[in-house]
Amino acid sequence: MTTHLPTFDYRRPTSLGEAVRLISSGGSSTVVMAGGTDLVPKMKRRQLTPSTVISLSRVTEMQGIRYQDGATTIGSGTLLREVVASRLVPEPLRLAAATVASPHVRNTATIGGNLCLDTRCNYIDMPEGWRIANGHCLKDGGDTCWVAPRQERCWAVHASDVSPIAIAMHTNVRLVSETGERIIPLEDLYANDGINNLTKRRDELLVELKIPSIEMRASYYKLRRRGAIDFALVGAAASFALEEAGSAEDVRIVLTGIASAPVRVFEAEQFLVAEGLSPGSIVEAAGIAGSCVRTQDNTDLGSRYRKWMIPVAVQRVLEGLAMNTNERSADRGTD
Repeated sequence: MTTHLPTFDYRRPTSLGEAVRLISSGGSSTVVMAGGTDLVPKMKRRQLTPSTVISLSRVTEMQGIRYQDGATTIGSGTLLREVVASRLVPEPLRLAAATVASPHVRNTATIGGNLCLDTRCNYIDMPEGWRIANGHCLKDGGDTCWVAPRQERCWAVHASDVSPIAIAMHTNVRLVSETGERIIPLEDLYANDGINNLTKRRDELLVELKIPSIEMRASYYKLRRRGAIDFALVGAAASFALEEAGSAEDVRIVLTGIASAPVRVFEAEQFLVAEGLSPGSIVEAAGIAGSCVRTQDNTDLGSRYRKWMIPVAVQRVLEGLAMNTNERSADRGTD
């Protein structure tokens, strides 16, 4: 097994302008590094052998957390540790960030890096010798996806813990390049493609997140083997704006760990808007979520088990939100 990094040029820009210039002038073999907790292992496994690595660790414009103009803005270079600790960050996002990997990783990994996390799969996240012996998959330069050999696409899985709750909370992201900038909803950053899983251009940098201050309830539930380190077997985020008793508006249910992009379960969302938040409707909505999503046998445990656990995860996150809502309503009634 290869344990050393391949040879590459290392650049450390000190401003956003310098960073986007380096990215724009770099070729297709240039990669960007934030914390490096995902990139460096991939380079050691020879999944990536870039000619140039551009570190963003000195670009202070991409760091920090602030609240202004009715929104919380988080620089994409902000460490997950800082996101978890900041009271400026909405609690649901802080709690979701706290589930990422381990404290050691959160001391190095950034929120932007987690949002732009490369897709993962048991057939590529292996040492180089294993991949050569078994045959390179589609994502690894071969011509076949070993998860679904009869299909012509890569089924590697999106595994970010921050993305589903951020999408549920209506987060926008700012992308910057030498030619300008654009702000898009976070959910539009993703494509359901295991290889080309991000819609941002190669010359663009994700610079910051903007989370609007909207009256809503939101939460994230993560199922994994151990209480730390592991990626989600299934992750479920949910949010809604509570109207009159038992009525919910603007419901969002977002899943991670099951497809090449975060998955919004529109059918379950629409059902809850129509039926309201009751114990029975939550169970039925969770069942709808499970029936709408297809899992593949390419990550931890089998696809059948992960399929079974989708409605469980959705039910648990919705029941937790409904319980918190009822408790707050009761508290207000005794004021």
